[in-house]
Parts: sequence; C-alpha cells; structure tokens
Amino acid sequence: MNNSFLIGRHARAVVILAMILLSAIASAQTTKQPVGETEGEAGGIVLWNGNKTESRQKYEREVLEAALNATKVSHGVWSLQEDLTDYPLAADEASVFRTKGVDIFGTVAGNTKLANEQKILIPLPLMKGLLGYRILIIRSADKGKFAGVKTPAQLQKLRMGIPSTWADAELFRQNGYAVEEKGSFDDLFTRLENKEFDYVTFGANEVTGVFNARAAKSGKLIVDSTLLVFYPFPLVFYVNPDNKVLAERVTKGLQIISGNGELDAIFNRYFAADLTAVKLPARTMITLKSPILPAEMAGFKPSL
Repeated sequence: MNNSFLIGRHARAVVILAMILLSAIASAQTTKQPVGETEGEAGGIVLWNGNKTESRQKYEREVLEAALNATKVSHGVWSLQEDLTDYPLAADEASVFRTKGVDIFGTVAGNTKLANEQKILIPLPLMKGLLGYRILIIRSADKGKFAGVKTPAQLQKLRMGIPSTWADAELFRQNGYAVEEKGSFDDLFTRLENKEFDYVTFGANEVTGVFNARAAKSGKLIVDSTLLVFYPFPLVFYVNPDNKVLAERVTKGLQIISGNGELDAIFNRYFAADLTAVKLPARTMITLKSPILPAEMAGFKPSL
C-alpha cells in the first residue's frame, strides 16, 4: 500500500469527521430550549409596557418577572418580550390584545378604554393602591393659590391637564373636575407653562422622578407641597383572553410573592424613599370616588 493511498484515505476520514462535528454543532444551535406552558410563540410572553412613566415600566416588568420565576417549578421556564410602544389613540391601546399580539399588560383596574374588549382581569393589586395617591405639579407662580385650596369645590374651579387616553381623565370628570385631555406626555409640561390648564397630577411614587426628568428644567414649575388627591386606583395585570394558562400562572405567582414578602421588597426598593420625600401625612387630602372599579375589586382598600 503506497503512501499516497494512505494520505488520501486519512484526508477523507478527516473530512467526514469534520462534517459530522459541524452537523452536530448546527443541530445544537437550532434546538430550542424547553419553554413554559405559557410561552406559545418562539418570542415568549409579550408584555406591552407603553403609555406610562419609566418608573412604572421598570416596576411592572420586575413584578411580572418575579411572578413568573415563582411559578417556574409548576409551569416551566419562560422568556419575556417587552414592547414599549406608546399608543396615543385610545382605540389602539384598547386593541393591543386583538391586533398587536400582546399577552399581558399593566393598567388601572377598570380602565374604561377596555370596556368593550375581551380580557382577563387578575384582581390582585400590584402597587398597594399607590397610584391613587396623586400629587400636583403646578406653576411656581401659583404656589400661594394652591396653598389656599382646602376643599374639593376649590380645586374643581381649576383645570387639570392630562395626556390623551390616560385612564384617570374620565375619573376626574365624573367627580366634577374640569379636565383638559389632549396632547401627549412629551408636551404636557410646556402646555402647563403656557397656562392651557392649572395643574397636572402624578402618583406619589413617580412625581419626583417625572418632575426632575421632564418639568424642572425651565424653572417655571414646582411640585406642590400642600395637597394630596386620593382615589381608589389599583394597578393590575390584564391578560389576553386566549391565554388562560398565563392568567392562571401570573395569578399564582402574584399570590406567592405577596405571601412570602417578595412583592413588598420590590415595592420598598422602588418607592420607599419617594414616599418619605413627599410627606403624605402632612398634606391636605381631597378624596374622589372611583366609578370605574370593576366588581371584582369593589371592596379594594389601599395598603400603604
């Protein structure tokens, strides 16, 4: 047997071995990891997280992740795809389950834009009712005017500004308040400076961050230090009506993290410092009724 034959045979063996190895690598790369029952599509669970402040986006995502992790043993592994698209039109926001492929999103319980939509409500509050504790941002020139407000009737004489489609616009209207609902979050403070309305409100958890990021630069606006508007306004998850398994999983997960203290820990990490800074007990509280609460949460009480 000559050397050329041996070399040729050896070369062919090397080529065949290389082909086998490449095939194995390709197969390993294309094999999907096992997914949880709730994932469905390869992209995972789709969380729509637009039309809200950045602090809420981060908080709601972390709470959902904690609930999914808490149910990994019973429901399997999971992956999350976050959609941060803002939808300025109410019809677009309302239809995210039908037209955008969304599986779950957080909003206030009873959001009127969803009234005619099929959905699954998970009636477990995510934020202890904190969103219903509202603090005003006003023009600095009006500080004395707002310091003199002591009753609902006095506040009703002033105009509140709010971006189009935000859920609490209708709540204020039904309580007899003048509401200027138009524009977007981006132009809200310019319009306040231009006297299109007299004040805007944000949750006690987010008002400081929103003010510093969006309203402080001009020097014309301040966070009011005297008033607190309160109404029952629990933050909840709604789930696509075609994904009952996800609704069951998130419900179970929220019950677990509520019971073991993990939800409290997340809440305190995000909001404890902000709540201390805004001094809620020292403020004059004006209470509104919430006509939008769904029947499943009619007895809701904040737990701050």
